[in-house]
Amino acid sequence: MKSSHIIKRRKSKQIFVGNVAVGGDADISVQSMTNTDSCDIDSTVKQIKAIEKAGADLVRISVPTIEAAKAFSSIKKQTTIPLIADIHFDYKIALKVADCGADCLRINPGNIGREDRVREVVAAANHHNIPIRIGVNAGSLEKDLQIKYKEPNHKAMVESAFRHIDILDKLNFDNYKISLKSSEVFMTVFAYRLLASQIENPLHLGITEAGSFRSGTVKSAIGLGLLLSEGIGDTIRVSLASDPVDEIKVGFDILKSLNLRKKGVNLIACPSCSRQNFDVIAVVNELEARLEDITEPIDVSIIGCVVNGPGEAKETRVGLTGGKPNLLYINGNTHSKIKNSDLVYELESQIRNQLSQDNKAKPAKNISKIDLRQG
Repeated sequence: MKSSHIIKRRKSKQIFVGNVAVGGDADISVQSMTNTDSCDIDSTVKQIKAIEKAGADLVRISVPTIEAAKAFSSIKKQTTIPLIADIHFDYKIALKVADCGADCLRINPGNIGREDRVREVVAAANHHNIPIRIGVNAGSLEKDLQIKYKEPNHKAMVESAFRHIDILDKLNFDNYKISLKSSEVFMTVFAYRLLASQIENPLHLGITEAGSFRSGTVKSAIGLGLLLSEGIGDTIRVSLASDPVDEIKVGFDILKSLNLRKKGVNLIACPSCSRQNFDVIAVVNELEARLEDITEPIDVSIIGCVVNGPGEAKETRVGLTGGKPNLLYINGNTHSKIKNSDLVYELESQIRNQLSQDNKAKPAKNISKIDLRQG
């Protein structure tokens, strides 16, 4: 079903993190961060590849020590996705990872120390043509701002951001993006709104320390959804106490729900009720698991009865309406009748067949039948 609303995005400067454009008219990129020991090269590479397979555009790695910076060099050589090096305070680590091929430096210039150190980092970023991400967090504001504002708030966050921005501006360095994160939804939203009205550099969105998979997803969807719906945001990270792969999935689901980006299967499914002619929940869960490898956009509707089923099916590429019999729709037209025992098999086959016809997806591999009869 086509949306009647088109979000007008905020005008922003475009920068590049590796080969990924951020800002301007580029797609809103989705990123995550590894949670392995950065010195454990094999585990970190494995996790990066899993995050990439889930559809990520960018991956951030914490680099807290020189030893981790040396490991970063090996990690970079074994991966292809652009890597952002997350650094705090130590400018020497920033110089090291810049030489090792980092695609972006997440380091706050105001926290590095002396002016000559800041100049060295900026010179390295210029030399390697890599951006810097300024990251302001409500939980680590400067002490004088904590005294001035009594407690963290959006104005304190924006003032902190401008301290770092001013340093880069004085060095004629404009290749940067900014994040303003808090675990409190409205503080984050108000901070981004205020900053977005004053600068044109790209904004990295996130609700920091959002929580567990369920509660963190809800908080992130609300906070990021509010900002994105207003056209604010150029790249996002959903921060969850969960597998980083989950962050990517939720991130794309948020963008898909706002029609800001289409990637993978968009499953439209009813919550199920006593009218259902098959186990909707089981079908949806099994199908979602089987189709995780698909990155091409396709809308699929799975409705358990004939009340809303035909209407939804006619608006999607592949649609299933429960009834006696169940009806499969392709491109809005009735295609065939399907028995409950064949639902997942037939749906997966048709979805992959439709994408294969577009020369966008791999053919189905080892598709097996599963019996999902009601009851």
